[in-house]
Amino acid sequence: MVRRSRFALVILAFAAMATSAAADALPITGSYGNKDGCAYARSGESTGSDDFFLLTPEAITTAASSCEFKKVLKTEGKSFTATVSCQEEGEENGTGYTAKLTFGQKGYIVTFTDDAAIHWGPMPLCK
Repeated sequence: MVRRSRFALVILAFAAMATSAAADALPITGSYGNKDGCAYARSGESTGSDDFFLLTPEAITTAASSCEFKKVLKTEGKSFTATVSCQEEGEENGTGYTAKLTFGQKGYIVTFTDDAAIHWGPMPLCK
């Protein structure tokens, strides 16, 4: 099961990167994430953790989904509102959402205007 999750995570990350040419990118430098997300950003290898969050200029990746930035709608300093297309593990087509990325003292927090129950972060800058 862990091996399958790692494979799916890698496939989702590559899919997000491959299609990002037609999408907007966030005007951020570097990657932001939790411990396992930053480990992946450095090595390209998943730890297999279910507690995985990584924010890059192109996408937000979790252990079970990947959300590609489609259009940056609003910029307020280091905070952004953007439309995203998210694919859950095992899905072929993405679902459109509006995400709010708020920058704070501990990094980025991601919420979705379509579902207030979804809250990812904080994600500090990866070192």
